[in-house]
Amino acid sequence: MPSRRDAIAHDLRHRIATGRIRHGERLPSESHLAAQYRVSTPTLRNALAVLQVEGLVEKVHGKGNYVCRPLSRITYEGGRRTLAAQIVADAALRVTVRTTKIQARGHLTTLMKASTNSPLTEFICLSHEGERPHSLARIYVPCDLVPAAVPCESPSFDGVMRRLLELRRPLAEVRERLSVRLPTPEEASTLRISSALAVLAITRQTADTTGRVVEAALLVLPGDRVDAVFTTHHVIEERAAEE
Repeated sequence: MPSRRDAIAHDLRHRIATGRIRHGERLPSESHLAAQYRVSTPTLRNALAVLQVEGLVEKVHGKGNYVCRPLSRITYEGGRRTLAAQIVADAALRVTVRTTKIQARGHLTTLMKASTNSPLTEFICLSHEGERPHSLARIYVPCDLVPAAVPCESPSFDGVMRRLLELRRPLAEVRERLSVRLPTPEEASTLRISSALAVLAITRQTADTTGRVVEAALLVLPGDRVDAVFTTHHVIEERAAEE
């Protein structure tokens, strides 16, 4: 027998799926719903938390609970040599970029294979669908590979990335490490997701033909809106048959 929490979540889920509660609509207050289902407010909140994890309901601080509009799913294609194409591939998304000059410390020295205090430029890229945050990327590039006139904030990343590509040597390797984990409190707040919703965390290192790391990226993609695809191309060598 399902618990009261699961039964309430199932009923609300069915009402959303059948259109009885429309996307973008504000749910009745928690006290009203608790009285309607004849449960305590904590039990009702637990049921709403289930729907929040599923991406069906969003709690907006000070305003209440709203039925989420379906978010576009994006496909992360592993092994690409330019990260910009992955960030802006979906036309439904817009990306805002904040740029900061920093020095390599801690994990960044390992990630960038750089000495402590090496100058880096950090690009914080937050994609949105409508007014809702969609995904987060932090990109690090050595300062000597960044155009001089990069704005501190920009609604577009295309021009910056094109210039970055012009300043690089040919690329030789893209190394990616994937993990599934819960978001940090900062990530959950930035992306406006439940702290119980798993995210796909991707760490990328891009090196040129000299072995220098010319770009590193930390991507956080909520699990309810992303698919990861990796394709391996096998090269078959043809040998002339000996006579």
